[in-house]
Amino acid sequence: MSSRSTVVLVLLATVLTVSLASGAAAAALARWDNASVPAAITRAGVTFAGTLSVGLALTSLLISAWP
Repeated sequence: MSSRSTVVLVLLATVLTVSLASGAAAAALARWDNASVPAAITRAGVTFAGTLSVGLALTSLLISAWP
């Protein structure tokens, strides 16, 4: 496995971990704000998807700019 493949896998794992953490934090904050469980899950899903989209966009930009 080349070093480029290793870097890509590490970046993808990092983006996924940050997305999961932000989704869990959004759900916890929504529940602390007395939101219902379905509303908290919806907020978590939106946060997870948004973070994942931005993270993957930045990762693809980095990969395409790699010399």
